[in-house]
Amino acid sequence: MSLDVARIRKDFPIFTRTIRDGKKLVYLDSGATSQKPQVVIDAEVDFYAKHNAAAHRGAHQLAEEATEMFEASRETVASFLGAKTEEIVFTKSATESLNLLAYAFSNAEPGSQFAIGSEHSIVVSEMEHHANLIPWQQLAKRSGAELKWFGVTSDGRLDESNIDSLITSKTKIVAITQQSNVLGTINNLDHIIEKAHKVGAIVIVDACQSVPHIPVDVTNLGADFLAFSGHKILGPTGVGVLWGRYELLNNLPPFLFGGSMIENVTMTDATWAEAPRKFEAGVPNMAQVVGLAAGIKYLQSIGLEKVHEHEKALTRYLLNELNQIPGIAVVGPTDVSLRGGTVSFTLEAIHPHDLGQYLDSAGIAVRTGHHCAWPLTRALGVPATTRASLYVYNDNSDIDALIAAIKDAKKYFGQ
Repeated sequence: MSLDVARIRKDFPIFTRTIRDGKKLVYLDSGATSQKPQVVIDAEVDFYAKHNAAAHRGAHQLAEEATEMFEASRETVASFLGAKTEEIVFTKSATESLNLLAYAFSNAEPGSQFAIGSEHSIVVSEMEHHANLIPWQQLAKRSGAELKWFGVTSDGRLDESNIDSLITSKTKIVAITQQSNVLGTINNLDHIIEKAHKVGAIVIVDACQSVPHIPVDVTNLGADFLAFSGHKILGPTGVGVLWGRYELLNNLPPFLFGGSMIENVTMTDATWAEAPRKFEAGVPNMAQVVGLAAGIKYLQSIGLEKVHEHEKALTRYLLNELNQIPGIAVVGPTDVSLRGGTVSFTLEAIHPHDLGQYLDSAGIAVRTGHHCAWPLTRALGVPATTRASLYVYNDNSDIDALIAAIKDAKKYFGQ
């Protein structure tokens, strides 16, 4: 059953506006950030207007209400991921979630399961967003560990041909994306996770591009930690999620220090609260967490399976249409098998930035550049691409508008 996109778009107030001299907004940049339904906006406004107080602080009614709403949102996120409530840590972004882990490893006591040194290796992939590369790159430099990585095949898939030489008895961490923000590739991580666990490595999954679009159950996934951002899943900016197996979270040293993450404090020492609170120092981002829960509930009301099937159909249509345009080269898989609705491409003789500006003049929002994945674009020999990323509020008419504008751009630039 296809989605009723016309009805869905009515839930997003931004689509009532026009841009660039009255043109319809065609938003094809959800890989960067999603638009927000009215229920998310209302949830944030309602919190500030009626319940605003510091969660987990104070015994007055407003503080109690804020705490109840904050913790109810944690339950919503946990249920969405198939996790335990105490396994959900709220951060300000997925980037912070991943840095939390990297710095926690740095803070680990020698001899602990998280301690890392020059005798260890960290494995990533060439497909990673900078947020899941640089923290591990820098941890390797601090600790002396060796940084190793999976390459990418010519058709935009993860190259696992040398997995036995990458993941060895020295491997401490495997940090890998579930879905590429450039290629759209959905990685089947079963083999990598199984191999990593056989040698005692900890597996960390960047799920920023997958959790908003496909069903993800952390129990079935089998990883140890997972991070995603709220603003890509219809929720507010300023909120991220870190999921971790409780026994690992509870043994992991904290990242930030301050109020509410402590059990006891003297002038010379401190002990930490149990997870997840020991990772949530300071007054939390309460309104944003409440808004995130509203966004997740909205997405659940549609159904992640339906969302994925809708995006597959759109992606198939987009790939077919792009392939009809001379000079277009799609970067990444050209079939929809294990593929999401993110499509990057180049257009011969027209720089992606120039094409992006032309598309913007037609009211079409896309992303251009290296997409915070410089090593990947360099490896593929395409320092910059144009990226169209699809979501629940897109339909074939948006793709038709994109294709027509690309053809117009070719004429404008004399191609």
